[in-house]
Amino acid sequence: MNPDLNLLHPYPFEKLAALKAAVSAPAHLKDIMLSIGEPKHEPPAFVLETLTKNLFKLSNYPTTKGLSELREAIANWASKRFKLNSGSFNADKHILPVNGTREALFAFAQAIVDRNKTDAVIVSPNPFYQIYEGAALLSGAQPYFLNCTPDNNFIPDFAAVPAAIWQRCQLLFICSPGNPTGAVMSTSQLKELIALADQHDFVIASDECYSELYFDEANPPAGLLQACAELGRDDFSRCVVFHSLSKRSNLPGLRSGFVGGDAKILEKFLLYRTYHGCAMPVPTQLASVAAWQDENHVIQNRTAYREKFDAVLDVLAGVLPVTKPDASFYLWAKTPIKGEAFAQQLFAQQKVTVLPGSFLARENGGLNPGEDYVRMALVAPLAECVEAAQRIKQFVQSL
Repeated sequence: MNPDLNLLHPYPFEKLAALKAAVSAPAHLKDIMLSIGEPKHEPPAFVLETLTKNLFKLSNYPTTKGLSELREAIANWASKRFKLNSGSFNADKHILPVNGTREALFAFAQAIVDRNKTDAVIVSPNPFYQIYEGAALLSGAQPYFLNCTPDNNFIPDFAAVPAAIWQRCQLLFICSPGNPTGAVMSTSQLKELIALADQHDFVIASDECYSELYFDEANPPAGLLQACAELGRDDFSRCVVFHSLSKRSNLPGLRSGFVGGDAKILEKFLLYRTYHGCAMPVPTQLASVAAWQDENHVIQNRTAYREKFDAVLDVLAGVLPVTKPDASFYLWAKTPIKGEAFAQQLFAQQKVTVLPGSFLARENGGLNPGEDYVRMALVAPLAECVEAAQRIKQFVQSL
């Protein structure tokens, strides 16, 4: 077996299951899950109809590069959404369909890291989506974590990274809007990272799967390719983005997303994926075309999340020091006791499941930046989210 497998931590939800197993919850209460970021809104009916209508095409092998119709739909969507320069985001050169961003983020690190360099580093925010760490370790690189705290508005302090680390860095993972904090990076911050990538010759992998879950329709979160466009960097050199239909369109089970950016990098990544055996089924691709071409369902989705955030925050006001994030569907709530104890006791008393922030972070510089937090995913229906908030309020007031 690959010995690097022994370096992997248990996944956060394995830790959470063990935490909950140590206590019992009131049998008369309904279990409310705010722990997993799995959208529960209805998926668009027209997407499901397209999928069903094309099931007969499962008789065809899909190509790894995907249908031209899908890549064109993605190119059109991204160019409009991120204000890319006309014709710069080429469907043939700059886009690869992927089976969700989770597998793509992991695979990307395996393709990027040069194993001839034994001191390779992959830089990541902390807390973080656990795939970043696993991808780094199994690629043979060393993770280097940047703490995200209230002091830096939950955006990594890239200026504090020693030049020696940047020199060893082969890949930088960023997540904007962030999981779990919902913090959004500005275009000026993204441009600074691009300058760093040029200076030290590393690749930026921007996880943007929450980019369509925001509150102000007039101010959507910026993206890495948008920063490239403003710089006139139409080759997107060293820049690659990851997008998904899971959160945008409530289609987590469709396993559909895309990777876009630097054509030279994607050419090699396509080669890797051809051997990796991860082509998207044709019916899934055609359903994805329908999803990327429609914005009405996405606006309705944002409206539903906006209502839930307003209602939940109204209940929790004065109970927990928690505010609406910049974007995403998470509340990153500071707790009056350690996050693990908070999550366990909340479940034992109120049968509400939240995720301890420490499970999403690593101790770094003597600090686990998630230790005093829990993550709440407002994915359940409105009434259920409000009931969960009321139970949380009762629990906190009992402490």
